[in-house]
Amino acid sequence: MNRRILITGGASGLGRAMAIRFAGAGWRVLIADLDEAAGERLRTELGDEVAFHPLDVRDDAGWARVRAWCERTWNGLDVLVNNAGVAAAGRMDRVSMADWDWILDINLKGVIRGCREFVPVFRRQGHGHLVNIASMAGLMNLPAMSSYNVSKAGVISLSETLRHELAPYGVHTTVVCPAFVRTGLDRTMRAADPSLAARTTELMAASRVTPDDVARKVFRAVRKPRFRVLTHRDSSLAWLAKRFVPALVDRVVARGWRRTRATLERPAVPQRSENP
Repeated sequence: MNRRILITGGASGLGRAMAIRFAGAGWRVLIADLDEAAGERLRTELGDEVAFHPLDVRDDAGWARVRAWCERTWNGLDVLVNNAGVAAAGRMDRVSMADWDWILDINLKGVIRGCREFVPVFRRQGHGHLVNIASMAGLMNLPAMSSYNVSKAGVISLSETLRHELAPYGVHTTVVCPAFVRTGLDRTMRAADPSLAARTTELMAASRVTPDDVARKVFRAVRKPRFRVLTHRDSSLAWLAKRFVPALVDRVVARGWRRTRATLERPAVPQRSENP
């Protein structure tokens, strides 16, 4: 019997790449996404073993419906990929509480909801695999990204907890920490400092790591269970440096923040009037 995978945020970006990768390997794939048109297009493109279900990861009732579908249609689930997420940037005093609530409800509580809904299914089955998409931001915690950093650090902490909590029941846990990838995540980004959004777009466009690259690494981490997946070579080096020579990383971060802060605090240049 073909294995079964549910991918949230599966209609675009990294989620789409993972859906294509797993479907191509013969898996039954359930795409869950807010964008019904994109989800249905991808379902049609990938064929009969792929299904689509609308889902807002902030909605408890929506999660219950997806779980009921998996149990009714597939008699369970093998892998849950908590991928749906959003981005934000801004200095601490600029980010509104509404934006904090928005990003934590999607990036962190959306993952929590998915885990809470499917952990009982996995325990009853005696097997299962949680794949939580976090970010290098949750490991490096760079300035002017507090809300995003906290949301992704929470996903890493949750994953580390569940790794040990669920192992006795045959349930694996993987946390994926990508850096900049050309996913389109910047299109819905909330940025209290617009120049930070522009810089994020530049870095994503310049990335040599594609969603397909990340999807291949996730596929390998599911086939041969692996806990932490770092998708970029330079990010892996940065993480090792932070662990073993933290003072060096602190100096580099402080130097970079001085340059960024100077740009953010530069007075705006008045627009010259066209009228005489």
